[in-house]
Amino acid sequence: MEMGAITAIVVFMLTLALGLPLGWVFLIGTISGVFALGDSMNFMASTFYHSINNYVLMAVVFFIFAGSLISVTSLADRIVRFSHALVGRVRGGLVLVGIVATVILSALTGSSLPTISALIPLLVPRLEKLGYKKAYTTAVLCSSSFLGYLIPPSVPALIYCMVAQQSVAALFLATVVPGLLLAAGYAVLNYFICSRYMLPVEGASAEELPAGSRLKELRAATWSALPALGVPVVILVGIYGGIFTPNEAGAVAVVYCLLIGFLVSRDLNTKTLKQALYSTILSQGMLGLLLGGGTVFTRFLIREGAAQAFAGAMLGMFDSKVMVLLSVNIFLLILGMFIDGIPILILAVPMILPLMTELNVNLIHLGAIVIVNVGLGVVSPPYAISIFVGARLSGVSYGALLKPMMWFFFLVGIPVLLLTTYIPALSCWLPTLVLGPRFVGPW
Repeated sequence: MEMGAITAIVVFMLTLALGLPLGWVFLIGTISGVFALGDSMNFMASTFYHSINNYVLMAVVFFIFAGSLISVTSLADRIVRFSHALVGRVRGGLVLVGIVATVILSALTGSSLPTISALIPLLVPRLEKLGYKKAYTTAVLCSSSFLGYLIPPSVPALIYCMVAQQSVAALFLATVVPGLLLAAGYAVLNYFICSRYMLPVEGASAEELPAGSRLKELRAATWSALPALGVPVVILVGIYGGIFTPNEAGAVAVVYCLLIGFLVSRDLNTKTLKQALYSTILSQGMLGLLLGGGTVFTRFLIREGAAQAFAGAMLGMFDSKVMVLLSVNIFLLILGMFIDGIPILILAVPMILPLMTELNVNLIHLGAIVIVNVGLGVVSPPYAISIFVGARLSGVSYGALLKPMMWFFFLVGIPVLLLTTYIPALSCWLPTLVLGPRFVGPW
């Protein structure tokens, strides 16, 4: 590896430790490496431009906007009511309501923070009155928050496809089974451990349901939630039915959410529309800087031989594909402890692609592995954004959330990650079945 790459990595680590915004960290690291070599910086402008001049980025913007529209309306409340009617009678059912609502809402928003921002204020106070400790219910919601990365439409999946040049439709399907396995694992674990986190409450049952028959309530809740549930249905049927592309699906999702907000739920107005637009513009600006700066940084490192050196080191340390994949998982999990998901995708994926190609790892399968890793990084300390947001919204300390979250991380998250890594069928079977082998390749 050349001196320029070493300089860029050292400066990257130092500026990251100083707390500078990641987009600027990428650019400062690249500039330092170029200066160390005495080279021209002309390539930076063209690389930055071409990285953001990408049609997939349009889909990302549309899905972010659709998620913002959902988060400023009452759709989250309707999803909670539907989830409650669906699973409320099961042991620990009210916490399970949160898990189901997280799966549905994160599938609508494609992100983790809007999900917990909507559900924690809605569910945690109510469950506390029914005997559930705030730390536990907040921990469950935070642990489940990244399921939106795995249930389509997914913003990280779009970013991976943009970086690795893979089929968006195939990767959307590749993460469905791992996502459902995680949700099912969380539900089972909650069933067995929820009693540890309950306090006796006089005059209230922790599993109480609204008055009326269960079937009647389920019908009413389903009818109420139907407009929200229609968002992923419209998107997925449109994409896999060949009606429109992922880009067009994002635009259709925005139009659908606008119609629902203005004409059906009637809680979208000029003020909330401005909030959604403002949130989308901020997110897109941040994403553009991250994507452009990160692409420049990784392109420089690859040009200087860092990716090849990484691949050579991994293959030199281990002569087994099993061990190389395990080391890549550890590498991604460690990055996730300190860096948010999208920068990891931009930084790490180009670095590990040569290694995975050398090992003949299917790149759709790799996408599922990477996105599960990125999702777990969102909930792994010390710098887990979901824990910080959950603690602020619920009023529970960071430390109080860690222990219950680690139950879900180690007993469900890590096993599902290993299953996804070593059983390619979990991620490749569904896209092969729906789209055909030519979209997925051999696995």
